[in-house]
Amino acid sequence: QVQLVESGGGLVQPGGSLRLSCAASGRTLDYYGIGWFRQAPGKERERVACISSSDGYTNYEDSVKGRFTVSSDSAKNTVYLQMNSLKPEDTAVYYCAAVEGHCAVVVTFDYWGQGTQVTVSS
Repeated sequence: QVQLVESGGGLVQPGGSLRLSCAASGRTLDYYGIGWFRQAPGKERERVACISSSDGYTNYEDSVKGRFTVSSDSAKNTVYLQMNSLKPEDTAVYYCAAVEGHCAVVVTFDYWGQGTQVTVSS
């Protein structure tokens, strides 16, 4: 079992930055794909970024490419999502999730955090 806890959300002005953290416990995240998802009110959940712990491979949803960066710290068993140049349309609840596998091929994730709210507004 893997437990995931997100933190770092909040209110930020357009153009600002936030860094979300996803702390894992119960198991080290070796050979896991760790994804960041978001869900805005009335919209479907979407995957915005993913990192594979085995080789550091990353991928991003098109609307966040060049603005968001996913990274990991294996010593802390934590994954981060650095979000820059935030826009109002980035407002959502952000979740991290994990699955044994590689981001290039995984579709479904087995373990989920509780989510953290990100609001981009002036």
